[in-house]
Amino acid sequence: MNNILKKIKDKKIIIGVIGMGYVGLPLALEYALHGFKTIGFELDNSKVDMLNKGLNYNQDIESKLIEKTVKSKSLSATADFSRLKECDAIFICVPTPFTVNKDPDISFILKAVEDIRHNLRKGQIVILKSTTFPGTTEKHVLPILENSGLKAGVDFYLAFSPERIDPGNKVWNTRNTPIVVGGINEVSTKLAVEITKIAIEKVVPVSSPSIAEMEKLLENIFRSVNIALVNELAQLCDRIGVNIWEVVGAASTKPFGFMPFWPGPGIGGHCILIDPYYLSWMAREYDFETKFITLAAEINEDMPFYVRSMIIKEIAKQPVTLGNAKILLLGMAFKKDVDDLRHSPALKVMELLLLECINNVSYYDPYIPQIKVDGRTFKSIKNLSGKTIKEYDIVVVTTDHTSFDYNMIAKNANSIIDTRNAFKNVKNRANISLLGDGK
Repeated sequence: MNNILKKIKDKKIIIGVIGMGYVGLPLALEYALHGFKTIGFELDNSKVDMLNKGLNYNQDIESKLIEKTVKSKSLSATADFSRLKECDAIFICVPTPFTVNKDPDISFILKAVEDIRHNLRKGQIVILKSTTFPGTTEKHVLPILENSGLKAGVDFYLAFSPERIDPGNKVWNTRNTPIVVGGINEVSTKLAVEITKIAIEKVVPVSSPSIAEMEKLLENIFRSVNIALVNELAQLCDRIGVNIWEVVGAASTKPFGFMPFWPGPGIGGHCILIDPYYLSWMAREYDFETKFITLAAEINEDMPFYVRSMIIKEIAKQPVTLGNAKILLLGMAFKKDVDDLRHSPALKVMELLLLECINNVSYYDPYIPQIKVDGRTFKSIKNLSGKTIKEYDIVVVTTDHTSFDYNMIAKNANSIIDTRNAFKNVKNRANISLLGDGK
C-alpha cells in the first residue's frame, strides 16, 4: 500500500482504463491531463486508431484535450490486453446491458476481469465502474481474480466505484461530479479513494462494494419511479382535461418536499431504463419481488405505445389513410443535444408506426445521420426547412434538440404532436397536440 501511495505522490502510477466509451474515455483523459501515464484498452480498433492519432469521437470532450494528451504521450490506446500488467490501477468501464428477457448481462464485465486475471500482479488495484447489481464485485469479480493465485485485499486490491456520467451535461462532468467508492476491505477502499482523488474533486468512501453498487441503482431507480409517476399522470390529465406541464410547474414553486420531473415519450440511455431490471432480477434470488419498481419501469416502457396512439388519433382527423400518412419524427437521440441513440424511445415509436403499416415515416436529427429500425435503414432528411415540413401530414417532436427552430416548425407544419413541451414559447399553438395537455 505504501508503495502505491508513494507512486501516486511521485506521479509514477500507471492508469489503465478498460473500455473507451462515454465513461472510460473521459476518465482516462482526466488522469492523462493530470500528468499520469494512462493506457486505454479497447476492442474497437477504429477507436484505438482514432485516439492514437489524437482524434476525438466523444461530443462531451474538447478535441484539443485529446490531441494534447496524446501528443504529450500521457494518453494512448491499445487492443493488446497483455499490457494490463503494466498498470498499477485498472478501471473497468464496460457496458452492462440486459438480455431480450430483461435479465442482466454482465458478460462484458466478466470478459474484462478474465483479461485482468491473466495479467494480474501483486500491488495492482482493480476498480469496477460499470453499473451492476449488488454483489457483482464480491461474488463474481473477486473469485475470478483470485483464480490467479493472488489474494484479494492482500496481494491485490479491489473496489467498486459507480460512474455518474450524464451525456450532454454542460455543468457536471467527470472532474466535478462527486464519486462514491467502496472497497472489499479497508486497504482497498483507502487506495481506491486516493487514486480516484487524482481525477475527481470529491470522493465519498462507503463501507463495501455492495453499498456502492446499490446506491448507484437507487440513483437511477429514483428517477425511473418519478418519471413513471408523471408519465402516468400525463395520461390521466389527457383524460380529464388538465395540463400536466402546468401542474408540475405549479408544484415546483414549493421550496421543499418536491422535485420536478417531466413526462415524455419514454426513457432511454443506458441506466434509467435498465437498472430497475438489474435490481428486480437480483431480488428474486432472495424471494423478493420489486413490484413498485418494476411497475414504474413498465409504465415508462409503455409511453411509446401511448405516443403511437396519439399519432393514429391525429391521422384519423385528417383526409388520409394510415398507409398513406406521411410522418416526420424530429429527434432520434434519447435526450436533447446528444448523439446517443441507446434505447431511445424515438426508435420504439418509429418501430410501432411501421408495425401499423404506416410506412411513410421519416426523421430528422442533426446528431444522428442514420438509424436501423426493424431491419430497415433510415437516413435523416438533409435539412429542416419550411418547405420540407409542409410535405408531411404530421410532425412529431420525439427529442427536443435546442437547434430546432420551433417557431418555423409551428408556422409550416400541418399538424404537430409535441411529446416534450418543446413549443412552450410558441404563441400560435392551434396545430399543436401536446402530450398531457388535457385537450
